[in-house]
Amino acid sequence: MTPTDLRGQAIGMAAFIDYADGAVVSKTLLDKTAGTLTLFAFDAGQGLSEHTSPYDATVMVVDGEATLVIGGRPVKARAGELVIMPAGVPHALRAEARFKMLLVMIREKTA
Repeated sequence: MTPTDLRGQAIGMAAFIDYADGAVVSKTLLDKTAGTLTLFAFDAGQGLSEHTSPYDATVMVVDGEATLVIGGRPVKARAGELVIMPAGVPHALRAEARFKMLLVMIREKTA
């Protein structure tokens, strides 16, 4: 399915992306000038190395559990929880067990 095909229907996020052994899988649901919606599936032990974003980034945990490190501070997040990572603050992520998340990036409004 393309992102256009997804509009106007309910999406079961946990079933919409599959895990892959030893890997991180991503699927873009929406990519607009205003922001993006991307589903991720992390195998246990996988993660994203430390980086920064010019925009706030929101992680909605769909399945499993992960540890996010935001500005050097660990934050545990489990299915059903939401974490907002502030713009410009270094952050990283590690899946403690298999883990799925929806990453929501909303860009700043330009004049």
